[in-house]
Formats: sequence, structure tokens, C-alpha cells
Amino acid sequence: MEKDKREKHFVLVHGGCHGAWCWYKVATLLKSGGHKVTVLDLAASGIHPKQVHEVLSYFDYFEPLMEFMTSLPLEERVILVGHSMGGFSISAAMEKFPEKVSVAVFCTAFMPSPDLSSTTLLEQYTRRLDSYMDSVYTFDNAPNNHPTSLLLGPNLMLSKLYQLSSPEDLTLAVMLTRPHPVYSDESMLNEAVAVTEEKYGSVHRVYIVCDQDKLITEDLQRWMIENNPTDEVKLLSGSDHMPMFSKPKELCISLQEIAEKYP
Repeated sequence: MEKDKREKHFVLVHGGCHGAWCWYKVATLLKSGGHKVTVLDLAASGIHPKQVHEVLSYFDYFEPLMEFMTSLPLEERVILVGHSMGGFSISAAMEKFPEKVSVAVFCTAFMPSPDLSSTTLLEQYTRRLDSYMDSVYTFDNAPNNHPTSLLLGPNLMLSKLYQLSSPEDLTLAVMLTRPHPVYSDESMLNEAVAVTEEKYGSVHRVYIVCDQDKLITEDLQRWMIENNPTDEVKLLSGSDHMPMFSKPKELCISLQEIAEKYP
């Protein structure tokens, strides 16, 4: 009975180009700790059957998460964990289902607020990122020659995402990443992640800072926290952009501590 009391339900949401697969280490550790874990593929990610050209909006992209949240029993509350671009996904879920989230964890993730639009966050991010290096853009008859998808390149992943992760994990990522949708209308993201103080703002939030992240740099993470203060900030020292690979045990411990603090 004591174990049942301690059991938490973690919902792990991946970032751009990745999928549920990237959580395999952390999901295993959380399950071995007696917790329930749900890992989701967002639309056209991981083994989700849709192709990127079929994902016509961020609402489509978030749909698997929204369907899952809808399916939860009324009395169940989960710990939402969003990594990188997954911060936008969990923010949309917090706005729609605040009563079903005990705490939201932003793990080196984009974290919007009622006063800080998603496009503003992306502008700050782009200002700090010098290049996408060998990443590949796709152009499918888009207006004004605007890209419709982006696939992260192996050299970019090696130097800015996985530089402290094992070579095997990088190889896995290069094999399993899929193109992420890109939309010419920037307002689409703001519409899909239109958060309010009444709903999104009512959910406890914790930010996990990764100090060796070269994609969403520590100064950008700290800037988001400063402009949108959280209940708590945790530091994963020595972690690159992919803490679920470079620091899985430390990330698991942090998540368990957060779950105990925000029942």
C-alpha cells in the first residue's frame, strides 16, 4: 500500500525531430522506481504513422498528447515533462488540462508565458544559434520559398546536442530522428500555445537547467526563468542538450524529487 502511495505518473514529451525513443533510459529508471510512465510520439515523430507533410499545424502536431490527456480519468493527475521543443507541447496541455497536471517540468525547454509569446522565445533562441550546420531543410511547393520541414544534421547533433553523450546514443539518434514541421505563418505557434494566467499559470512549474547545453544555451534558459519565474529551478551540472542520454540517473533523481514535492 505504501508503494501505491508513492507511485506517480510521469508523461515524458520529446523535442523536435526526436520521439518517445529518446526517453528509454529515464523511462526504465522511473519504472524501476515504482512509477507509471507514459512516453508519447507527437505527430510524425518516432513511430507515429503520420508523415511530416500531413501535419498541417501545431494543433495537429500536439494531437497525440492532447488525446492522451483527454483519456486520463478525471481524478488522475500527472507530472508533465517537456524537453526542448516539448516545452511548447506541455504548455498547450497545461492550458487545456490544468486540473490534470500536478506539476510541469521544463527540461532545458522552451517555456512561454502569458506575457512571453512562443515566437519571442524562438527569436531569442535564433539570435544565439549561429548555424544549423548540416541540417536539411525541405521545400515542398511552399509559398515564398519557405521551408516546410527541418531534419537535424549529424554534425549539428554531435557538436551542439550530444557532445557529452555516448557515441552509441548519437548513432541511435541519427538513425531515428525524423523531420520536424516548419510553418511560414509564425502566428500559428502563438495560437496553438496561447497560455493564460488563469489556467497555465495555475499549474506548478519547475525548470531543469542543463549547463553545458549548446543548443538552448544556459543563458537562454536563465533568461526564460527570469522573465517567467518558476516554483523551483534545478541544475543538472555537466549535461548537454540531451540529459536523458548524458545524465539519465541525475535527471531521474530530479524528476522523483519534483514528484514528491508537488503531489
